[in-house]
Amino acid sequence: MSERPDATRALEALLFVSDEPVSSTVLGQSLEMDRREVDQLCEELARWYEERGSGIVLRNVAGGWRLTTHPDAAPFVEQYVLSSRHARLTKASLETLAIVAYKQPVTRHQIAGIRGVNSEGVLRALVDRGLVAEVGREEGPGRPMVYGTTPDFLERLGLPSLSALPPLAPLLGKAAGDEAGAEAGGE
Repeated sequence: MSERPDATRALEALLFVSDEPVSSTVLGQSLEMDRREVDQLCEELARWYEERGSGIVLRNVAGGWRLTTHPDAAPFVEQYVLSSRHARLTKASLETLAIVAYKQPVTRHQIAGIRGVNSEGVLRALVDRGLVAEVGREEGPGRPMVYGTTPDFLERLGLPSLSALPPLAPLLGKAAGDEAGAEAGGE
């Protein structure tokens, strides 16, 4: 696969033991290689996994390289790994997470205003799951806490950064059109 089998083996071992994405810079320091060489080696390793039909993939997510299970293996992994940390999110959690992702930094009050209900418990659950975190305080009266998404959020969604979130405008336009159609049909 590579002209550098020792470096590939060491890279694979480092990625295997890491519980979060590892930047090319950190990998380069550990492997005594420059960042560009590490990126090239990671890309080769990622291609190799894909070509051999591996159950794992190497992806560049949340600012670093991470070994993950192949998407095609998801049903088997999901069945195997049933824990509260990996349980599906409720509709309320998904709504709240979407608000935080698109509006961050955002206060609890702003989230409640958008959702129309108190979201304190849902927000606390998202913080406990590591998808949302307190990222500072607003400058206004009372200096309320503001929330934002975490690198775990990016990782779970398989996104390299927040700029990779799908644009919100087309979704809002469709939803507004659906509501208008429903109102017109109901008269």
